[in-house]
Amino acid sequence: MRILMISDVYFPRITGVSTSIQTFARMFADKGHRVTLIAPEYRMPHADADNAEPFEILRIPSRYLVIDPEDRMLKPRALRRHDDSLARQQFDLIHIQTPFFAHYLGLGLAKRLKLPVVESYHTFFEEYLHHYVPFVPSSWMQRLARGFSTAQCNDVDALAVPSHAMLEILKQYGVCTPATVIPTGIELDRFSQGHGERFRTRWGIPIERPVLVHVSRLAFEKNIDFILRMLARVKVQVPDVLLVIAGEGPARGRLERLAHQLGLTENTLFTGYLQRDGSLEDCYCAGAAFVFASRTETQGLVLLESMALGVPVVSTAVMGTKEVLLDGRGSLIAEDDESDFAAKTIRLLTEPDLRARLAAEAVLHAQSWSAPVLADRMLALYADVVAHHDDRLDRHARAA
Repeated sequence: MRILMISDVYFPRITGVSTSIQTFARMFADKGHRVTLIAPEYRMPHADADNAEPFEILRIPSRYLVIDPEDRMLKPRALRRHDDSLARQQFDLIHIQTPFFAHYLGLGLAKRLKLPVVESYHTFFEEYLHHYVPFVPSSWMQRLARGFSTAQCNDVDALAVPSHAMLEILKQYGVCTPATVIPTGIELDRFSQGHGERFRTRWGIPIERPVLVHVSRLAFEKNIDFILRMLARVKVQVPDVLLVIAGEGPARGRLERLAHQLGLTENTLFTGYLQRDGSLEDCYCAGAAFVFASRTETQGLVLLESMALGVPVVSTAVMGTKEVLLDGRGSLIAEDDESDFAAKTIRLLTEPDLRARLAAEAVLHAQSWSAPVLADRMLALYADVVAHHDDRLDRHARAA
């Protein structure tokens, strides 16, 4: 199968969407399919990494995006220059990975190339947009998010949705496009080992110091301020606890100020982004537990990555994380309450037997989220969409 993907975001911009695209594209290539990804050019270098992938990456010149400086906007005219070369490759379908500009550019490209369209709904925009346009009332932004999500989802032939919780919300919006729940899997061979001591040495963390880890984009919707307030409660019983926060984003300054206000400056370490070259895996493994409290995740890949490495999780179970986590199977599920969350975190820091049992169960639980298995589910969706598209073309040809 010849698969064309388009996205507003991809590496070196580190997000869960970038990881999802890369994981699926690698799996498709491994299974003998041909993939081309259309993605923005960034100012950061990426050519060497692109060339190392088993699929083609077509970088399109892009513009600066005011509301989120880390992101870029594909230039439509630059994309259209590739129409002839893309048409010659005879793709079977186009998979739009993000809304906003890539959605409309992808629809236009699909029309010009006469291709069916699958779209992934990765992000719960209702709980996202108001953080980036704070001068507009949040209720207005929620209505706007619901409206454009419904319109965009009803524009395409099929949807891939990462969780049943997200699918139910789209149905409530009025989305009627056929949708299939297909989470992103994890490449278990990449998350089979990490070296926690190496991370501690690199960052000057004593081997005996109790460490918690949080990995995510430092965005307002990730609820990391909750984690910091929870940490203040943990510190009462575990005074030398250290929370490692790996990631970067627009909320970093506010989070650092909050840590200072809570008296946690010596109990927090902001590392910035860590590369998936062993550095991130080492970070996970340095922790006694991974802590997470986002209310907007459509899946929560970082939870699976942590568990695959044998690091147990303490997390709330909201939206997609509810489907990833099973209480007692590699994780402790906490209430959306700082006191309850802190109590469960303290248990993992102070009860070695509990931590060891959950660590072993975490590895087993992560096996069921294997990337090749979930890639097969996506390929089955593609085949169904292409077959229906071909049937429509045949019917139209006979009618003419």
